[in-house]
Amino acid sequence: MKYYSTNGKAPMADLRKAVVKGLAEDKGLYMPETIKTLPVEFYNDIASMSFRDIAYNVASAFFGEDVDGDALQDIVYDTLSFDCPVVKVTDNIYSLELFHGPTLAFKDVGARFMARLLQYFIRGERLATRGEVNVLVATSGDTGSAVANGFLGVDGIHVYVLYPKGKVSPIQECQFTTLGKNITAIEVDGVFDDCQALVKNAFMDEELNQHMKLTSANSINVARFLPQAFYYFYAYAQLMKKGVIRNEQRGSAQSSNLVVCVPSGNFGNICAGLFAKRMGLPVKRFIAANNANSVFYEYLQNGIYNPRPSIQTIANAMDVGDPSNFARVYDLYNKEYEAIRKDISGATYTDEQIADTMRKVYRNAGYICDPHGACGYRALSEGLEPDEMGVFLETAHPAKFKITVDEILGIDIEIPAKLQAFMQGTKQSVQMSKDFKDFKAYLMNK
Repeated sequence: MKYYSTNGKAPMADLRKAVVKGLAEDKGLYMPETIKTLPVEFYNDIASMSFRDIAYNVASAFFGEDVDGDALQDIVYDTLSFDCPVVKVTDNIYSLELFHGPTLAFKDVGARFMARLLQYFIRGERLATRGEVNVLVATSGDTGSAVANGFLGVDGIHVYVLYPKGKVSPIQECQFTTLGKNITAIEVDGVFDDCQALVKNAFMDEELNQHMKLTSANSINVARFLPQAFYYFYAYAQLMKKGVIRNEQRGSAQSSNLVVCVPSGNFGNICAGLFAKRMGLPVKRFIAANNANSVFYEYLQNGIYNPRPSIQTIANAMDVGDPSNFARVYDLYNKEYEAIRKDISGATYTDEQIADTMRKVYRNAGYICDPHGACGYRALSEGLEPDEMGVFLETAHPAKFKITVDEILGIDIEIPAKLQAFMQGTKQSVQMSKDFKDFKAYLMNK
């Protein structure tokens, strides 16, 4: 499989280059040249398949030309050591909980898969002349913890997690600042977009790239965002098991009444869902649920993409003012505004609306939404047509936002043992300005 840049000015790349380099030379994001459609037989059998087997079939369509079949199966099976149950919330609306991995967030799958795939590509290479592969990742919350834990202890790879000072939850912060070993946390005096800009500028700096081998583990990397498509196929399988997918809809996007709502920040997750739809997954349409950072929602209203500095909200993992993966969505639909609007609608909510939704769901269904999931639930409940059924993605365990959730719901949510273990560690972080020259100087001394 060959990969091209969304900016159209960089040479074509193979999968290895796309994964190891992360960002194309022209600052564009890599896209696969073709998207394979999975056979109807796959959809007929999907309800009886394990999560691992579903994922392996999807991964083979993405990566099978470039990764040995046995090695790819090992990577997939090692990545997916847990299941993601679908939980019914209210009539016609389902929650797909994606927080059963090591850091209790949906990004665990993509991060762990990328770590194993990158390790596969660099195994046997002579790295002594360039030192380690250095992974740069900007985070607004969950990405940093997922990547840090996915790469923790991986030989030959060092991870630098850049995060905005004071703008991630305390539990999120401790998941990547207490690890040590090959993980370095960098606390940036700015917002997420500043962290993301530092990472992108690092990739484009020739002197820095001569000094050290760099790649990214943000969803700008194809190995990070594509595996998130596994979830969508798994959700479809679970709904078939529950009998809520009608027989005549199986394997047919035209007859599907399934709507998937995705809480969206950097748009890697919903982009993976759009790829799943292109592979034949019977999804009628998607809803992108935003917090007050409403750049994409506004684009859907007027066709103008106008990025701006992010706003801090209680749904902090979605505090993104210039979502990188908009470039992939735009490219996937050949830059056609009406085509995008046909498959994706949007919604945007204030902190007050998010909190009200959390209280409503807890009162009516006894279900605890985290702030991001609450955006998804509300957008889905308000956006479903009478003949549609929907799934919203619950992307992180609510205990990761304990202070916010407890205050809004008036409860004392239990912290899972996985999170408690992180909280026992000692914070280690490097203070950094948002000026690239300071970040570059830091890395040049490594």
